[in-house]
Amino acid sequence: MAIAWPAFLAACLLEFLVFALVDPADLHLAGHALALPRQAVYALGFFGFWIVAMGCSATTALLMRTPAQVNEGAGPAGARRAEEEG
Repeated sequence: MAIAWPAFLAACLLEFLVFALVDPADLHLAGHALALPRQAVYALGFFGFWIVAMGCSATTALLMRTPAQVNEGAGPAGARRAEEEG
């Protein structure tokens, strides 16, 4: 949830900003007008923004981990037990 909610809010903001300036009926792909209704373009844009924002949030969460947290689960499970017993 720490990744999905901030990404959702960022996608909402991007949706408002982009579609305040861009009319979905004016969008063209390879020289042809999109054959999608406005609501479909809004929905696809929102989910696209959400996916990109989740990637950014996940990267931020990954980079905020300390070296100790990163190394906690490093290596195969059996190797860690062997070190502790040996």
